[in-house]
Amino acid sequence: MYAVIKTGGKQYRVIAGERLKVEKLEVEVGGTVTLDQILMVSDGEKTTIGSPIIKGATVKATVLSHGRGDKVMIFKFRRRKHYRKTQGHRQVLLKLKLNQLLRS
Repeated sequence: MYAVIKTGGKQYRVIAGERLKVEKLEVEVGGTVTLDQILMVSDGEKTTIGSPIIKGATVKATVLSHGRGDKVMIFKFRRRKHYRKTQGHRQVLLKLKLNQLLRS
C-alpha cells in the first residue's frame, strides 16, 4: 500500500516504514506528525484519487531528526559587464519515519 502526500509544496510517494526528508515542520524530535494532505492512496487493487485531497485519509509519522541539506551555490554572471554574484543556500530539513497510512 502506498500514498502520494503533499507537504512543503512538494509531493512524495510514500510507503509505511519508509524514511523521508521533508521541509521543516515545528515538531520536536521524537514527536508525532499527522500529514492530512493525501492526494492518492493505492493498495494494489483499489486506487483512490482525491479531488484535490482525500477526506479522512492520513499518514502518521515520527520525527527522527532535524538538520540541513547540502549547500546549493547560485552564481550569476554577465559577460563583459564585470558583474558576478555568488550566493549559497542550505534548506532546513526534517527526517521522518512513516508509521502508518490510514484510509477513510
